[in-house]
Order: sequence, then structure tokens, then C-alpha cells
Amino acid sequence: MRSQPTKIIGLLTIMVILLLASGCVEDGDLQTESKSVELEGSQEELVAVQKETAQAKVDDVAVQNETAQAKVGDTIRVHYTGTLEDGTVFDSSIGREPLQFTVGQGQMIHGFDKGVVGLNLSESKTITVPADLAYGPYRVDLVQVVARDQFPPDSELEVGQMLQASQPNGQIILVSITNVTDSEVTLDANHRLAGKNLTFEIQLVEIVSSA
Repeated sequence: MRSQPTKIIGLLTIMVILLLASGCVEDGDLQTESKSVELEGSQEELVAVQKETAQAKVDDVAVQNETAQAKVGDTIRVHYTGTLEDGTVFDSSIGREPLQFTVGQGQMIHGFDKGVVGLNLSESKTITVPADLAYGPYRVDLVQVVARDQFPPDSELEVGQMLQASQPNGQIILVSITNVTDSEVTLDANHRLAGKNLTFEIQLVEIVSSA
């Protein structure tokens, strides 16, 4: 009689072992769900860390942009408007692409070149450039009166017209006609802004490359 309960207990033990092996026991199911929840939690933490890292990089770039300043050797882009002492606008980049140049390379007039150094990104400033740091003083020795017959007979010469003139060394320069008579034509090789103090409103739009 005792052998029969022993056999029953033995069968129950075998059934439990089989059920565990087949994954049908509830405890096994609960363990699988627990692992799944832990995995999902780890993925959410990873995504959160990635977002925080990306935001930190964006913040770093924003801080760098706020503190970026133009210096000698930088290639920059600026918007500008130039005016004379009477307020007349003689040139402006508004409505066009920003002006790009490398600071300190002699690509701009000296006063303009010097005026952008230290300018913060997106900052605007107004600078006044005296004539000697702009297009130089007005030189009377660059004004020449030429006989009208030095030009072709059919030439239509008018004040303000720009011409090309050849110097003794072969260099070609631009001259403007400032006066015309029946016998003479006055040519001026000065820049049109020579002898003038200039004012510029400048905004630093971009630092293309840093020195």
C-alpha cells in the first residue's frame, strides 16, 4: 500500500519536470516577462542617454557660435552698407549674397579689414573709416587733360564714363571722364571714393573657416 503513493508522487515529480521543460509553468512565464521588462527598461535608458548626449553637442555648438569672434586669418562672410558723410549710400550687400573675404589678407580696404576683427558672430557694428585707411587721399597728379583728337573721331565721350588707359609701364588702369570740351577731355585716375571718409554698417554673418 505504501508503494502506490510513492509511485503517484514520482509521477507528479516527472510531470512537473516536463512542464518546466516545456515552459508551461506560470513561474517560467513570469521569469520571461521579467527579463523582457528589464530589457525594455535598458533600451529606454539608452535612448535617454543618447538624447542627452545629442542635446549636449547642440548646446556646445550654440555656445561656440555665441563666443565666436572674427580674427586675422579667418575667412568670413559679412553684410554691409557703406555711406558717405552726407548719408549717401555708395554700396551695399543687402539683397545680395554676403561679402566673403579672408581677414588681414589685403583683400579689403585697410579700415574695413581692421574694423571686423573682434566682431562676434551675428553682431552688427558701425565703423568710420578715414580716407587714408580707405581709398587714400585725392591726388591731383592723377588728373590729366588730353587733347580731344587723341580719341577716335566717332567716340561719344561723356562725363562719368569709365575708360581704360595704358600707362608707360604697360599697366592698364581705369580712368573716369570728368570734363569734356570740343578740344580737350579731362581724365581722372583717382578712385571715385578717394579723399572721402566712409561709414560702414557691418554684420558678421558667418565664420567660414577659422585660422
